[in-house]
Amino acid sequence: MKIEDELKREIDSIFERVVQIRHDLHQNPELSGEEEETRLLIRSILEAEGIPFKTFEGHYGIVADIVKDPSLPTVAIRGDMDALPMPENSPKPYASKKEGIMHACGHDAHTAIALGCALALNRVKERLPGNVRIIFQPSEEVLAGGSSQMIEGGALDGVSAIFGLHVYPYLKTGQIGYKYGVMMASADTFSFDIYGKTAHGARPHEGIDAVLVTAMVIDSLNHIVSRRIDPIHPAVISMGKIEGGKAPNVICDFVTVSGTVRTVNESVRKKIPEMMETTIKGICEAMDAKYHFNYLFGPPELKNNDEMVDIVKEAAEEVVGKEGLVDLVDPVMGGEDFSRYLQVVPGAFFRLGICNEEKGTCIPQHNTRFDVDDDSLAIGMKILALSALKRLEKGR
Repeated sequence: MKIEDELKREIDSIFERVVQIRHDLHQNPELSGEEEETRLLIRSILEAEGIPFKTFEGHYGIVADIVKDPSLPTVAIRGDMDALPMPENSPKPYASKKEGIMHACGHDAHTAIALGCALALNRVKERLPGNVRIIFQPSEEVLAGGSSQMIEGGALDGVSAIFGLHVYPYLKTGQIGYKYGVMMASADTFSFDIYGKTAHGARPHEGIDAVLVTAMVIDSLNHIVSRRIDPIHPAVISMGKIEGGKAPNVICDFVTVSGTVRTVNESVRKKIPEMMETTIKGICEAMDAKYHFNYLFGPPELKNNDEMVDIVKEAAEEVVGKEGLVDLVDPVMGGEDFSRYLQVVPGAFFRLGICNEEKGTCIPQHNTRFDVDDDSLAIGMKILALSALKRLEKGR
């Protein structure tokens, strides 16, 4: 039997177990930086299977190694672990048991898929043309991103390539989305404070209205994308939070605003903070207000390696057929810290379709009713495992 067929057979044999793992994870979600119980579950399964693993100080990441021969190349597969701070609205028996926390982005599926890959690959270890590392990453949902912690801890040491996926409710179960080049945007955050001077609401001329200044700033910031950036380079500046004011009849002396910036071009990304601060400074000087501006760079744009995308497509065709392959064509403005791994080693990230109308799994991520079609788990495992295998067969 070809190793590809044996690997797929092993994945089919553990499918129900992986589904149960996913349900267990879904019932017990943990926020970024708090994935202790998730790691304990992964550890217990790895230990039972005799798969060696490494944990880290300072965070709950874990790395498992399927080692055929240390002298051979190593390819990595990544799954992220964290959930979101939002309630779940679901009648399903495996709904979250934790109030205000749920796996609304599918990381429970990603972890279960990565763990399933570890189990299946370990069972065919002696036939592998190399080694496979499974990276279980914490804290994907926060700006700093757990990928940085994993890289700093040596998760990519000796790795020649990496593959990852994300469940995607905009594709049907049985479809996968691939993208050459830039697939997702960088994801930065910013905040600014506007300082004015209080006065009676009936005598605005005696104060400096921080609300008015902020309104002028927000209006002007929204023109950066439409008037100062080449329209062939997509960009987004969104204000997501604004706070200020004490009473309806008091001129406000302080407003704080925070938001996000998304780009798919690094040169544009580097220019935006200066454009924003120049705008804020100019308006504040004109209105006699003061300001403080803070800009934090998050994950860069996610840029796939063409050769690695070819490998994913080849693996996916063996699993879902040519008709299941969807060229995503355009990048999306969502961010993903898998991008940091791709700055270190070549790799590819793909979208795993989970939409099944009958099961109610076509709901967008970050929604209280989000869920994953369990049938997609076997597809994800097979494509990731076969992608790693095909890369190793090339001797790199």
